[in-house]
Amino acid sequence: MKDDSSYMKLALKQAKIAYKKNEVPVGSVLVCDGIILAKSHNLVEVMKDATAHAEMLCIKKASQMLGSWRLLGTTLYTTLEPCSMCYGAIMLSRVKRVVFAAKDIRHGACGSWVDLSKEKHPTHVLEINSGLYEDEASSLMKEFFQKRRHEKENAHICIT
Repeated sequence: MKDDSSYMKLALKQAKIAYKKNEVPVGSVLVCDGIILAKSHNLVEVMKDATAHAEMLCIKKASQMLGSWRLLGTTLYTTLEPCSMCYGAIMLSRVKRVVFAAKDIRHGACGSWVDLSKEKHPTHVLEINSGLYEDEASSLMKEFFQKRRHEKENAHICIT
């Protein structure tokens, strides 16, 4: 059985795939008992779908593969703190544990922007761990958005 570090490295690889597609570089891996159920990365731009976050796509893939929406006993590794939409899907699908790398002060739902984990659910408890490979994930995000800003600034330059 691999450890948290190994699975987060796989999530980082997924984030780099997203980066190459000019997607916000977020990657996720869903695991149960040492078996990888799903891997994904953001596909919001490719799919033209605001819900095509890495976490959502992992949950959908795993649910389809298992033939159940209940993902009991699973751990979701993701390179960015889940947003409120993804947090809701994580709770509804009964993921046991989330391990995320970087905090998201603009949209994070595990304490950086809002803390939905403080709200006690009547039938499900979610374990959350953060900070694993935080520097690597944060650097990738920072590089992506610097590149995007640079491209936007240069898009208006006319060369004659």
